[in-house]
Order: sequence, then C-alpha cells, then structure tokens
Amino acid sequence: MNRKNTGPIIRANNALLNVVAPVGMNFTKNTLSVGENIAKIYGVTRFPSKVSIGWLSSLTGLNDTIVTIGFEPCDNNDLLNTISKNIKAEAGIRDSSNSPREIIRAEKSVEDNTGLIEKVDHENETVGFVTINIMALSDDEGKFMKTCKIVESRVIAKKCKIRSLPNLQKESFEAVSPSFAQNEKINSIIHRIMPLSTLMGGIPFAAAGFSDPNGYHFANDHLGGLIMLAPWHRGGDRGNSNFAIVGKSGTGKSTAIKAMLIMNEFMMGTKIIVIDPESEFRDLCRFHKGSWINAAGGSKGMINPLQIRPSPKDEDDENEKLYLDEGMGLNDLALHIKNLEIFFSLYLPSLTDMHMAILKRELILLYADFGITWDTDASSFSATDFPVIKDLYDRISGNAGNSSPDFPHYQDLKSLLYDIAQGADSFLWNGHTTVESGENFICFDTNALVGMGNNVKRAQYFLLLQYCWEKSSANREERVMLIADEAHLMVDPQVPESLIYLHNYSKRIRKYEGALVVIFQSLVDVLDPSIKRYGQALLDNPCYKIIMGTDGQNLKETTELFNLTDAEQELLAKKKRGDALFIAGSSRMKIHFKIPQYKLDCLGTAAGR
Repeated sequence: MNRKNTGPIIRANNALLNVVAPVGMNFTKNTLSVGENIAKIYGVTRFPSKVSIGWLSSLTGLNDTIVTIGFEPCDNNDLLNTISKNIKAEAGIRDSSNSPREIIRAEKSVEDNTGLIEKVDHENETVGFVTINIMALSDDEGKFMKTCKIVESRVIAKKCKIRSLPNLQKESFEAVSPSFAQNEKINSIIHRIMPLSTLMGGIPFAAAGFSDPNGYHFANDHLGGLIMLAPWHRGGDRGNSNFAIVGKSGTGKSTAIKAMLIMNEFMMGTKIIVIDPESEFRDLCRFHKGSWINAAGGSKGMINPLQIRPSPKDEDDENEKLYLDEGMGLNDLALHIKNLEIFFSLYLPSLTDMHMAILKRELILLYADFGITWDTDASSFSATDFPVIKDLYDRISGNAGNSSPDFPHYQDLKSLLYDIAQGADSFLWNGHTTVESGENFICFDTNALVGMGNNVKRAQYFLLLQYCWEKSSANREERVMLIADEAHLMVDPQVPESLIYLHNYSKRIRKYEGALVVIFQSLVDVLDPSIKRYGQALLDNPCYKIIMGTDGQNLKETTELFNLTDAEQELLAKKKRGDALFIAGSSRMKIHFKIPQYKLDCLGTAAGR
C-alpha cells in the first residue's frame, strides 16, 4: 500500500504577516491613509523673531504626532546679498505706503533682517534653510480631528504660522519618513532662513526641563532629563516651599515623596515632621534614627492639652495683635485659652455657650493656682509645671457640689469631662507632655486613632498641629518641613477648625523658614462648598504641586482647578505609576519618579506594592 507523504502542516502566522506585508496607503488632497491610520501633514511657514530656549519642545512633544526638522546650510555671501535686497524692498514699502498695517510690517521685516545680517556678517553665524513638517495621525476619526486642532492651536500659540499642504501629502510623507527625502515643491513652500544657534537652542533636548542652582535630583522629565529642585529657593514666581500632592491610591504618591523629597531634604539638613495615619513612614523614620511616636497614647506619645505653647512673635500677623501686651510681647495665656476653646469644642461638640464660658473661667483660675497669669512667659516653664486634665476635672467636681446658680452646668461639665480625666480617653490627654522631639526626623503615627470616635481624632489632630507649629516656628534659622499624609482625615465640613488651623499654617509657615506638604487622594475631600474657602487655599497656596493619576469626577475637578490641557488630562487619566504633572510656580511639566534601588531599600514595605 502506497502512503502519500503530505509533510508537516504549516499554519499561517497572521502576526508575522502583518509585520512583513506592505502597509496599504492612500493619498487624497489634504490627508492620507497609512494602514488603519488617518493622517495629515502640515508645514510651518513662519517663525517668531525672538524665541526662548527649548521653544521647539512645545511643537515636538504633542501626542499622536510625528515631527521632522531639516536644516540645509547656505552660502553666506549669497544670503547676505538676498537679505540686503529684502531690506531695500521692505524699506521702500515702508516709505511709500499709506497703510499703517503695511508700514508696521515693513519696519518689523527691516529690523529682523538687519539683525540677521549682524549675526551672519559680524558674528560668523551659520545660517541655513529650515523645514519643519508635523504629521497628525490616529486610527480614530474623532480623535484625529481633535489632534489636528491641537497641532494648529499649539503652533499659533508659539507665534508661528502653519499651513496644510494640499496635493502634496505624498511628497510630505516622504519628508517625514525615516529616509527624509527632500522635495523641491515642499521646500519652496516651507523653507525659511534661520540661524543654526536658534534651531539648536530650540530642539527639545537642548532645553533643561528644570534646574535650580544647588538643587538635588527630584525627578526626570518626559525626555529623561534631570529635574534639579531646590524647594527653598525664593524669587520670581516662587514665594514659599509648600507642596500639594494629589493622586489616587496606588499611583506612587507616598513612595515618591519619601524617596525623592523627604530623604533628600533630610540629607540637606532639614528637620522632618510627619503626621502618618497609615504607619507608612515608620521604617523610614527608624532608618534615619528618628523619633517614632505613637500619637494614640503611650509613654512617649502624650501631649498635655493644658500645656501652654509659647507663641512666636510675628508683628505682621493681624490676628495676633489682639493678644499683644504693652511691651509688644505676645500674651501666651490669652492665645492658649482660645486654642483650648477650639480643642474642647472638637472633643465635646455638645458643649453649650454657658458650658464653654464656665470652662474658660475655671481654666483661668486653675492656671492662677499654678502661678500662670496673663503676664507669665510660658517659655520659662517645663512640661511638669503645667496643670493636667485631672486638675481641671477636680476643680469642676468641687464646684459641682455647691448650691450656686451654675450648679446644673457644673454637673454637666463634670460628666462630660469624666472620660478625658479618668475614663477611656484619659490615656490620651490626662498627663504631662512626654513627647520627645530632639531628633531631626519625627514621625507621629496616628494609625491607632482610626478606630476611635471622630471627636477624638479631630481633637488629637488639632493638638498635633499645634505641637508641630511650635516646633516649626521656634527657630527662624532652622528649616522644618511638615508632611501631612492623608490630609483629608483632618478635614470635616461639620467641624472646620482643624482645616482652618492647617490653612493658617500654610499661609504663615514661610515666615519661619518652614514648609507644609499636604497629601490628598481626592480634591473632592477639600472642595466641599462649606469648607472650600480654606480647602482650596491648601491647593492654591503651595508653589509646588504634584498631580498624579486620577479619573472620574476627581479628574474633572482637577482639570477645572488647575486648568489642565488635553495632554495633561490624558497623562493623569492613564494613572501610570510614577508619572505626574509637576507645577513649580508658573512652570508645568510631565515628570517621572525614577527611584534608585538603594532608596527603595530604606522605605520598608508599609505602603504596599
């Protein structure tokens, strides 16, 4: 029996065929088709007479575009003769025309050509013909039309002139292809004379993305260039060192801030204070031999609410002028009573005006028992010289048993203060301050507060902010940076006092050589209509803003607040880990946080993967 040898079965590899098969192309008057993509090629026909370094980066960095730049040196003698003729012709138009518009144009042309002669003849500048083609393409017709509009508007914004190339799309495609085939028809339309230095200074890699004198490596720009940042720089449009960081969970906010801001600042000698609700900074703090403090209580984590914090002297602050004594010193007790009023209203929202009036009266008498009056300088007292909550409770309890007209109110206060003096909350606040903060890295871990009541969290965050302000303002010669992670936990539309304190902190800290860094997951947290006045200031006031991946309603809010372009919106919508929009003063740029392994090894794993 004969067997037919058919050999192995060969199946078509469609993916390989798509790679090696020729791409279908079709040319129309104003567009072309390349495979599944629609495309349109433009030529730039006019350039501004004055340009800045890196001016071409705004044309070459557009999404869904291909840009080619050609330069052909020309003979200087022939060029000078041509320019001289142009000057004579334009001067004639200027002198003979009756149209103001034509006169202004002619004068401008004479001025530009004269400047070009000086560069060529006196400075031996190399000059040549420049051609710039921009091809917009997309596989979606709607997106293609949008890209074309962006290209046209961006070129106009740079004070250039652009035109489509009808009936020359095939020749233009040859110019933007890798072979870069020159075409006389194209050159006759878009050839323009330009000094070589102007062209080389304009291409993207010639422009430093961001470089401060004495700055440190903070991130990389979209071309891989270094972003060298000095947050304490003052001048121009940068008047403070505050940061606002916004981005969804998992986009790399905490990792970037820990590795590229905190570690760099610590190495530069800045004192770091962190409010850490997620226990993410503990490993980093301990690596730098800092002071990690459990802010939910414990032997090292207690802050006595009744300890008076010395107030920094700031004659420019209108709010504090009410509390100046005759010697122009700040009245520490008067200011502290106002702060205690906020603290107790946060902890006991049910307090009435009468309760608060009695409480403040008893506080003043209690301080007098400890030798503290309106004229006392609190800076000379140690932590153990102040009364504690139990002393206040005992005083009120003593008055709760008499027959005074205020007896019912004293009874109420005794019941309300029992928890903080002897009950479940006494471990937080009933005692002298035990927080030790001599180190240059302090981390207040508030993770254990998460399961507590909202009133406890609000009151403790307020105390922490007071403490941080004291440390930040104590020495105007010392740089202090406060990082408030998950800052939305301090924001409550019903009780805005903590947010107001944070807002005032942000406004005043620059006077004390300090900085505030607030980190949010969503702008919605701080843009509630009832608190927008204070919440938006935390986003507007910082000179430095880092906006990472987001979507949905938050992207809409972010777009409106920061006036994002389409390209910036697209960057954020991708939510690529490590990518961000960086705003420093009026400068805006796409950046990527490329973190060295040695820094990642210092961060621990608390922030997740």
